[in-house]
Amino acid sequence: MLTPTSAAFGRKGGLMTQADRASVTEALESVLTTCAVGRSRAVLIEGAAGCGKSHLLDAVAERATAAGALVLTAAAGEQERRVPLGVLRQLVGSAPVFALPRTGADDAVPSEEALLTFCAELCGLALDGPVVLCLDDVQHADPQSLHHLRHLVRHARPAPILLVATSTTGTEHTQDPLFTPELTRQPHFRRIRLGLLTAQETARAAAHPPEEGTAPVGPGRPTPELHRITGGNPLLLRALLQEDGAAVPPSPPAPDGPFAEAVLTCLHRSGPLAQAAARAVATLAGLATEPLVARMLHLPGTDAPPADRSVQGALAALRACGLLDGLRFRHPSVPAAVLADASPRTRGDLHRSAAHALHGAGAPAEAVADHLLAPLADGVRSPARPEDFTLLVETARSLLAPGPGPTTRADATVDAERLLELAHGVCPDEAERAAVALRLALIGARRHPAAAESRLTAWVTGPRSARPAGWDPREPAALLLAQGRFTEAVALFGPPQDPSAEGHSPVSTLLDTPAADCEALLGTVPLTDTTFAPLVNAVRTLLYSDRPERAVFVSGELLTEAEKSGAPGWRAVCAGLHAEALLRIGDAQGARRHATAALDALPASGGGTFPYGPAAVLVQACGALGRYDEAARHVQYPVTRQILTSLYGVQYLRARGLHQLSLGQPHTALADFRKAGRVLQSWRADRAALLPWRTDAAQALLRMGRLGRARTLVEEQLTLPDATHPRVRGACLRLLAVTGSPGRRTALLRESVDELRRSGDRLETARALADLGHALHDDDRPSQGAATLRAAWNLAQQMGAVGLREELLPGSDRPAIALTAAAAGPLSDAEQRVAALAAEGLTNRGIAARLGVTVSTVEQHLTRVYRKLGVTSRADLPARPTDGAFVRG
Repeated sequence: MLTPTSAAFGRKGGLMTQADRASVTEALESVLTTCAVGRSRAVLIEGAAGCGKSHLLDAVAERATAAGALVLTAAAGEQERRVPLGVLRQLVGSAPVFALPRTGADDAVPSEEALLTFCAELCGLALDGPVVLCLDDVQHADPQSLHHLRHLVRHARPAPILLVATSTTGTEHTQDPLFTPELTRQPHFRRIRLGLLTAQETARAAAHPPEEGTAPVGPGRPTPELHRITGGNPLLLRALLQEDGAAVPPSPPAPDGPFAEAVLTCLHRSGPLAQAAARAVATLAGLATEPLVARMLHLPGTDAPPADRSVQGALAALRACGLLDGLRFRHPSVPAAVLADASPRTRGDLHRSAAHALHGAGAPAEAVADHLLAPLADGVRSPARPEDFTLLVETARSLLAPGPGPTTRADATVDAERLLELAHGVCPDEAERAAVALRLALIGARRHPAAAESRLTAWVTGPRSARPAGWDPREPAALLLAQGRFTEAVALFGPPQDPSAEGHSPVSTLLDTPAADCEALLGTVPLTDTTFAPLVNAVRTLLYSDRPERAVFVSGELLTEAEKSGAPGWRAVCAGLHAEALLRIGDAQGARRHATAALDALPASGGGTFPYGPAAVLVQACGALGRYDEAARHVQYPVTRQILTSLYGVQYLRARGLHQLSLGQPHTALADFRKAGRVLQSWRADRAALLPWRTDAAQALLRMGRLGRARTLVEEQLTLPDATHPRVRGACLRLLAVTGSPGRRTALLRESVDELRRSGDRLETARALADLGHALHDDDRPSQGAATLRAAWNLAQQMGAVGLREELLPGSDRPAIALTAAAAGPLSDAEQRVAALAAEGLTNRGIAARLGVTVSTVEQHLTRVYRKLGVTSRADLPARPTDGAFVRG
């Protein structure tokens, strides 16, 4: 049965437009009637794939058979084009004995005798009644068969022979160029051109579907939507109606349903070039343009691209069959079906081709990257090829380049890493592979410090032969230093001439670079992948060279820049660095806040050594703030051998020791301090400016009553590098005052306070001030002592350092120092505490552990207590303050 269609039919090529089913049927019956009375006719039905040509041809065959005609049918395909006389053999296969001439593949033009014989035998068949030859897809017919048919049309006019052929327009494979012109010159030739259904015809077809298994349109699929989705293509319309009939209300077409199958049928019938163009448009999606499609049809390494006219013809064929509206598919299910018909490897090649085409057209790097990475999501294990190496590297670089926006997308870093991983996998050159591996380490720092650590470890442990001649080790060494990996950094430069020389140690680069050079770098260089490590190291140089105020400022500026970048790894490292700088000036509250932010900035997974750095700051800051429970939560990290390969791990070991010291556990604290020292010595990085483990250990020894050993460590520190650094010298002088003779105590403490003030470390300055205040009391200068103690307490109060305040004056919320001009007066809070514990029978070491002060401080307090109370030993101390002497002043 014929389907409603637009048709063109008339006398000698005349057009009949917008014809309905009745007019088409009438026209074809007129042709059949003419043939039946003994006159030959030739009809060519043209149209895009799916427009009803085959259905119309079937209708002709059905009517002819019903009228008693002999109907011979054939359907040409790609394979018939390569088989000489393949179409003719199909046509005569069911006819009576019919001898075809023998021919070979080289016989492009049949002999005159063969043509005459074929025409005569066919005319002989027509003596018994009309003969109708129905040939579908004549554009695929072999040349020899077309020669015979062309001869038949010219010479069989007196016989009742009707040739009806269909041809799909817009395909790159057309029939013999002489075939159609030969037909059009014949007076008995007629042409029918089928187009897409109009909206009205779509509505009529939907209301009266011609096929079983389809259903009239219901309320869920309005006819305008049917026409929009199918473009008026009868094949697509029938398939969509069939699919809609199985679902109420209609759902989107299934990927493997009738509609998808109809789409593929249209593609296959439109020819290979149209199919390739459809895949290109589907791959490019919203970015499709004719030039880009033309670029895609020329994969790198293949022959020249097809001519623009060919591409335009292929796209026109897709529009003619209703699949495309301009350069957009009419429904999302269409491109899905187009791409689903290709294998994953083919889809991968399509995306590679799209990436190259887009890059050549200057498309954004994000669009290029999406296509380069799409095959990975499709399950293709090795989607890239060596010829893609340059594009992969350039696209990764473009993704991370600073743009007009305030931030870089977080997923841009991930995409850049994946692109470089692909480039690393396809690069045949070892030196270039090493360069890509280093680039991966630099980029990994954006996402997570652990990513940079693991990638840099792989690079460092890789074969040295893979590195190009004359390569510069400074960039990887800077990144290693930024991660605190000194041993690996120095190894990049090869073994030193003098193994005992400190100058070869990378710590000298970190600590001895002129501060002016660091300031210049930090003030002029923007934050990028290649400058990240040098900028971090420049901040650390200022931090460890006793310029903490400048370190606070520049680390804050660097943190702001990292936050704008949108890179969580950069933000974490810079927040941790800022927290460390704040702790150095005694801002425990700010240090705690930014150290917490550093840990919060890290992705959920990752690991690595970096978290130990902010955790070390948190432990110390929380201790100074009196947040002992919070500090305890952060000393639970396991300190493995791997952790101690980084400065972060050693800093954490020191922080844990300081926490244990505050809890009255000097033995375990001393073990941590000594272990930290051994690690630094193994790195040839034993510098007090970096980590003052000797003065830390000296404090632990004082708590244990080992004054001599404590003094030895301090004196040793003063002979080593960094002894002139104000912070190092100030701490050493304070400990020498505690362990030395009372006669020099005040002078040493004054000098210690001056040095520590110069260093900017307010926490240590407050401690030295407190010791100086007590020393002044011991020197019979109570007014100066009281004022100095008050200054120490106020400094601790200003910083919110509750823990330090309690250490200076246990149990006091204010500086309760009410001393009279006389030497004997009310006891201070600290003296009251010490006296009460001494009266209970605690030893000096036990009192020091209980109050979190040094044994020397306990001894000083007891000396003043004895003098004020007029007693000579702890045995004379009252068990309870009954006389008011222990009352808070």
